[in-house]
Parts: sequence; C-alpha cells; structure tokens
Amino acid sequence: MKVKNTVTLFEFGYITNDRKANEHDHIHVISDNAYLYLKGMCLSDGRERNLLKLKSVQGMEVLQVQNYAGVLFAPDGTQLEILPKIGKNQSACKKTEEDARQSLLIMLKALKGFQHIQTSNANIVSRKMPLLEVFISQFLQSVNDLIKRGLRSDYVPKEDNLAFLKGKLNVGKQLRHNVINKHKFYCEYDEFLLDRPANRLIHAALTKVNGVVRSAENQKLLQELMFVFHDVPVSLNHKHDFSLVALGRGMNHYELPLAWVKLILDGLSPQTMKGDHHAVSLLFPMERVFEDYVAQSLSKTLKSTHRLKAQLQSKSLVTHKGSSWFKLKPDMVIENNGKVVTVLDTKWKLLDSSKANGTDKYGLSQSDFYQMLAYGHHYFDADIENPEMFLIYPSHSGFKQAIPYSFDFPIQGEKTLKLWVVPFVISEKDDEKGIQWPDSKNKAEEFY
Repeated sequence: MKVKNTVTLFEFGYITNDRKANEHDHIHVISDNAYLYLKGMCLSDGRERNLLKLKSVQGMEVLQVQNYAGVLFAPDGTQLEILPKIGKNQSACKKTEEDARQSLLIMLKALKGFQHIQTSNANIVSRKMPLLEVFISQFLQSVNDLIKRGLRSDYVPKEDNLAFLKGKLNVGKQLRHNVINKHKFYCEYDEFLLDRPANRLIHAALTKVNGVVRSAENQKLLQELMFVFHDVPVSLNHKHDFSLVALGRGMNHYELPLAWVKLILDGLSPQTMKGDHHAVSLLFPMERVFEDYVAQSLSKTLKSTHRLKAQLQSKSLVTHKGSSWFKLKPDMVIENNGKVVTVLDTKWKLLDSSKANGTDKYGLSQSDFYQMLAYGHHYFDADIENPEMFLIYPSHSGFKQAIPYSFDFPIQGEKTLKLWVVPFVISEKDDEKGIQWPDSKNKAEEFY
C-alpha cells in the first residue's frame, strides 16, 4: 500500500468526506473511500470500533478519533497522523504539531518494546517528519549502521548436483540421479552466506516499509539498503526466524535493528487492525502511555528508602459473604517500610487553570474524586498522620502549575485526607520533567 495523502489532527479531532467541512478549520476532509472504510470500522463489532465515534457536527456526519495517538491507514493510501491533545488548545501552527509529536516520542520510550526510540536526534527535529517517517527513518538508520559494522554470515547446508566434488558425496542421490551422468557429483556441503535468520528478518522489514515510505531521503537510503540485502532471502516465517535468533557474542550490534524489525513485522503497532483490505495502524492508547511514562520517571528518582508500585490491587471496595469485590487499583502508590505513604493516579485530561470557580472546577471530574476517596479510605494505615494523594495531569499551556490549595476529604477522627492536583512536565531533560509540586508542599524533599 502506497501512502498518497497524509492528514494530521489531534486526539478527538473530526474527519468527514463532506466537502462542506472545508469551511471549518476543526474538521478535516478525507476521500470517500477512506471515510467509508473508517466508518465501517467504527460500526463493526471488533475492538477497532473504540478508535472512532460517529457523530453529527455542524449538520454534517463526522467521525471523531478517540484517545489514541499515532498513525491510522486506509486502503486507498490515506494516512491519518493523530497527535496527543496536549497541543491542540494552542494556536494552530506547525510548531505545535512538532511539540506534540516530540512529546509522544518521549513518552513512548517508557513502553515495553519501544525503549530503542530516539527522541533527541537533531536530524528528526530539523526535517519535521511525520510520525511514521520518524519510525522508518530510525529503522533505516539502524540498519545502515549495522551494515557499516558488518553483516554476519553463517554456514548454510546445501545440496546440489555439481560438475565437481564439493563437501560430502550423497551416495543415495548420486546413484539415483547420476547413473548415466557419471561426470556429475550429488554433493552435500556448507556454504558461508548472509542467509541467516536475522538478515532474512531485516530484509522482510525493509520490503514492508518500501510500500509506505514517502520521504525522499528515506526512499534513497531504503533503495541502497535493499541492494545490500538483494542476495538475502526474505523471511517467510517471522515467528520461527525470531526463535532462531541468538544475540550473543558477535551479534550485539544486531539488537537495535531487530527491535525495529519486530515492531514492523508484528504489524507496525500494539493496536493492529486487519480488515478485508489488511490495512494496519500504529496507534497508542494515551492513558497507558502517560501512566507508564510517569511511573518510569518517578521510580528512577525516588529515595532508596521508598518504593513505587504500579497497578497495585491489594484492596477491594467491599466484602460480601466473605469475598472481596470490586478491586481498587490505583495507578501508583509509594511505600516506605512496607506502608503506603501516598497514592498517585494519572489522568490523560487537559485541565484549565483559568477555570478556578465552583461551576467549571478547572475541568475536574467528580467521578475521579470519588475514585480517589475510595483509594484513600482503603490504602492508608491508621498510623499515617497526614495521608495525602495526588492526581497527576499532563502539563500544557493551560495548566503549568499545581492547583495551590488541596482538596480535603474529612474522615473520622481529627485527620483530613488531602488530595493535590498537579501537572507533570513531559521532557527529555531530567531537570525539567516531573511533577510540579504545590508551593505549599515540598514533596520533592520527602520522596526524592
């Protein structure tokens, strides 16, 4: 499938095939074929129906993309690049798209299987490549570096009817094939070739991206690499060949290219959809991406006396007939000497500091507060003097500093369960990223 058209939008953006939408900046027009394909996915019974929602906006039928970021393909060559929503409240400009794309790449490094992504490559930033081209560029560069360090060959067993004796004579086949042609020798021998599982897998991945690459520079490099792998067969059984790969002595330089190969050959995505046209996607659920990024960032900087646990589910909301029902699973807790000292939950939502009133409530959700109350009631021991919890939201232009006052839940006795709402800065720089603590609470000294 060749990519013919790329449309860039943010999470929860709108797409349609109605040409009247050209009058509205917030609605993107795509081809009829692409729209009907995506609409069919939206109305299907498969899991891909969660990616899009059918709505009516401005009197037009539209599809609204949901809380996934990445790339979505349609069989006619239309490519949707969906960026994180942390940039959509800013004025529309290329800089906003670049910042959102860079933020996604930074967070993806926290996901299992994506730690090899480069985020500080100046070449990527200067060329302002779409997300898919960023991935392809990094894959091609890793293969290019591999070739410079040298491809590994291996002895491959061969059988052939030769005009000279080579290796070992196969007596049975010699008698069967060469009773008359006595000048021939049916031989078994080993030949030192590039035909080994790792190289076959790389060739298969190069062949796959050949159909979607658009950047002229990537196309040029791809053709050069394809020429190098011309004599290497393409892997026809990816799973089997991966099982044969051993990244031991002398093969360490294959680790990075094969990490990209696995991503590409597995369907380009943790969220892969294959319909009648076998179109694929590269989509990431942003709640999970943000949660994993925050957890990884915090765990690296905690004091040695403290421990961060993610997705703990040791408590339940109620008991019934001696059984625990409705597991309570906060995103993270911090423990000290085996006791929970704080509870943290991430929310991939955009708060607005300017809406500090009883009506708008910064954009906070009442259900999130009920959830935090349940966590606080069950996870803190009675001897914790000042139980405090944190709701963590992504930092953006409308929410750069923590809400300065806590939200207090009265509980039995003289204690008050406090909840702080704080932004988390997404950055490559260790001295910039992390929770922006309230000025009145120096939590950084307590945990770090």
